[in-house]
Amino acid sequence: MADPGPQRPARGHEPTVALPVLGPRPAPAPPRRRFTGTLTARAVLVTCAVALVSVLVTALVAVPLAVRGAERRDQEALAAQARLAADVLRVRPLRQRDAAGDRLVRQLRQQEIEVYVLRAGTVDRPGLPRQVVNRISAGKDVSGRRLVDGRRALIEGRALPGGDGLVLTRATTSGPWRGVLGSLWLPLLAGLAAGAAAGLFLARRLARPIRHAADAAARLRAGDRAVRVPVEPPDEVADLAYALNGLAAALATSEGRQREFLLSVSHELRTPLTAIRGWAEALADGVIGADEAPGTGRTMLAEAEHLDRLVSDLLALARLEAADFPLEPVPVDLTRLAVDAERTWSDRCAALGVPFRLEAPETPVPAYTDPGRIRQVLDGLLENALRVVPPGAPVVLAVRPAGAEPAAGGVVEVRDGGPGFTDDDLAVVFERGALHQRYRGVRKVGSGLGLALAAGLVRRLGGEIVAGHAAEGGAAFTVRLPAHPYLTRTSA
Repeated sequence: MADPGPQRPARGHEPTVALPVLGPRPAPAPPRRRFTGTLTARAVLVTCAVALVSVLVTALVAVPLAVRGAERRDQEALAAQARLAADVLRVRPLRQRDAAGDRLVRQLRQQEIEVYVLRAGTVDRPGLPRQVVNRISAGKDVSGRRLVDGRRALIEGRALPGGDGLVLTRATTSGPWRGVLGSLWLPLLAGLAAGAAAGLFLARRLARPIRHAADAAARLRAGDRAVRVPVEPPDEVADLAYALNGLAAALATSEGRQREFLLSVSHELRTPLTAIRGWAEALADGVIGADEAPGTGRTMLAEAEHLDRLVSDLLALARLEAADFPLEPVPVDLTRLAVDAERTWSDRCAALGVPFRLEAPETPVPAYTDPGRIRQVLDGLLENALRVVPPGAPVVLAVRPAGAEPAAGGVVEVRDGGPGFTDDDLAVVFERGALHQRYRGVRKVGSGLGLALAAGLVRRLGGEIVAGHAAEGGAAFTVRLPAHPYLTRTSA
């Protein structure tokens, strides 16, 4: 059986370009939440810890003060009793001292006060420190804290005439400490309860807008670009809401432009493919004679070259953001580069009735750049200008130094007398497909990739590119290039 040959689609059917179906990726399942990992639990724990630390710090400061105050009061009370007892014994006759002393000892012991009586430098019972006895015997009073009979005690001693004396002691106990520490339980529990309540309130107040933001982010991830987060205080939460709302709006705008860009690219790809397919079918069916074959081949070649340029621009834009994008910057004379470009573009412009003008100084304009890439930028800008400029309107290629010093670098301008741009156009002039979508069907447009590619190349070369209004009435593109080596940028 004879081979029927390659099958051709029916004439009149345009080729289609399959576009990838873009959709949100399935979200990973969130990890299981533990109560201790929630903001509420942590806020409650933190506020309780703060309350506990506050109570303990207060206790560490207040308890010693309270204990010292209680001991000071006890010391003053003991000193008053010692003065009173000394006065009583001092005014008594010698015969009555023993009887009065006995009554005084009994009364004071009922108040948990020990009494030591000195007669002629001898204490009536052991226990007093020797230095206290010696001091009283020397006629000097004693006041303070001492070890009495092996225990720490408050002591007040008063000297009497004739080497006699009286010493009162009261043991210091942990009673003040127990009392103050015992009274801490109530404020401690109250502080913990207040901390838990405050932490719970604060956590809920903060967690609610955070949960709203998390829900909004999940909806954004699922593809819902209409979601918005309510803006509420405090300022940090309001900033988060503004950021998420701005992100949602930016995503919606970006995806809209991406869809328009894909549609534009598909249209641009379909146009040369349709022409090539139509002429190929005509050749295959024998519709075109031998004398018309060369012209048909030239038309198909031109359409194939257009398709190749479009695919090359797409690949260049895709690779432009890669770190391994090939660049070979060297010292370049921009004046010579412009003269070389004039030889090519003056003839092309003259063939369409468009005057081409070169404005360049006679001296070199040094720059540090990749000559092949910057020529690619100039060719793209000149091609865009030639596409929209009517016959008789000029196209200008200008070169000048960026400043008085050679280290300032150089500037290259492409100006034209075409329709130019509006101020709104200048805001999106370097975005992929933005002007193509805006002016398709209104005036001649390209693929919508050339200006984006030119801007990306200039930035990767360490330079700057801006668009504006030209004195000739159309658009002006100004490229500023450095004069010295630069750090290669990793993104366009």
